Order: sequence, then C-alpha cells, then structure tokens
Amino acid sequence: MIKRASGQDALRIALFQHDPILRRGIRSALVDAGVDVVAATGEIDRAPAVATASFPDVVVVDLDWRGTTVLEICHSLTQDVGVRGVLALTRHCHDAALLRSALVCGVRGYLPKLTQTAELVGALHAVASGSMVVSETAARLLTGLLNDSATHAGRGMVPELTRRELEILELVARGYDNRRIARLLTLADKTVRNHVSAIFGKFDADSRAQVVVHARKAGFGLGG
Repeated sequence: MIKRASGQDALRIALFQHDPILRRGIRSALVDAGVDVVAATGEIDRAPAVATASFPDVVVVDLDWRGTTVLEICHSLTQDVGVRGVLALTRHCHDAALLRSALVCGVRGYLPKLTQTAELVGALHAVASGSMVVSETAARLLTGLLNDSATHAGRGMVPELTRRELEILELVARGYDNRRIARLLTLADKTVRNHVSAIFGKFDADSRAQVVVHARKAGFGLGG
C-alpha cells in the first residue's frame, strides 16, 4: 500500500505511455497545468515498481500497449501497490468488452488519447478522490452493459444513465451509503438522494441490493 508523507497535497501522477512523442506531450501539458508528474516512462512492465517508489495518487496508462498484459498490470497497481486509481487512455473507446475488462481490473478513468488537458486534469482529480470518470462514448457503452445484465436477469431495458449517475452508481456498487457518496463527490445529501432515486427508477428496482447486483455484473464496483 502506498503511503505518503503528511503535508503533500499536490496531485501526483505517474505516466506510462509507449509513444515517446505522446508521452512528452502529455507530461508537458500536465506539468503546465500544475500536476506533479513523478514518473513518465515507456516501460509498462515496470509500472508496479515505479509506482511503489514514486507514490503517485493516480497512474495514467496507455491501454493500447501491444504485446503486454496491461490490464493485469492495472489490477496489480490498485490491488497490490495501492494507488488511488488508474486512468486509461485509449483509441478504442467504442470497445465494450475492453471497457468492462478495464473496470474489473480497477481502471476508474477511461478517456480518449486526444482528451483536452483541462478535461484530463479534472478527470485525474476525480479519480484521485475515488470517483469514476468516463468519456461520453464509454458512458453509452456502460448503459449497454447494464442492459445486458438486466436482460440476462429477465428485466426490462435500462434507460441511458447520465455521466453523474454512472459516477454515483459506481460508488453504490462499492457499497457506499448516500452520505459517504455526498462527502466524496462534494454534493449535498439531498442531491445524492435524488440521483440514487433516479437510478432506482431507471432500473425499476425495489431495493439498493438489486441495483448493486446488476451494476456489479456489468463491471461496476469491482477491482477498486
């Protein structure tokens, strides 16, 4: 488990990107935005060791690495090393199977490689705080995964969830209560209750347990 000294408040990230030009570009943009890039390398196999030594809050990983077990490394980063979160950058945002596998392996940020710096920085802070952040395309895929789970259970289709509802659903699937979710997302308790009620309505669920079961089958609440 990563432990940091007290008084260190700046967001710390480690970047693993095989393309040196893209790696330098992302690193430079993040540094200019005030992010502390504690490591940036093209050696994905060293990610657990590098993260253990450099204490990042979030690890940014290129999910399109060829010839390596990137998802297994993501799982190791969250489960063995203890980083707060992994954010994946990919060209394959339309791949539902890859998205679900990434969620199961602990990825909590899922964005296109050409994401604008401001959005990327916001996503990094959100993932560091325990939230899930995905692209709009991935959000639609997640609704599809939820519908697959509902169909297999003999239930009706789930209407599309908003990105905020997906973020809250991830935390519900982890077993967080409404008050804890409100604190984590810096929202009013009533706002969270309203979102949770909307999620229940879209699932046509009678209990929180029903929602959790379907969400976890779709890959929510796992690996984190």
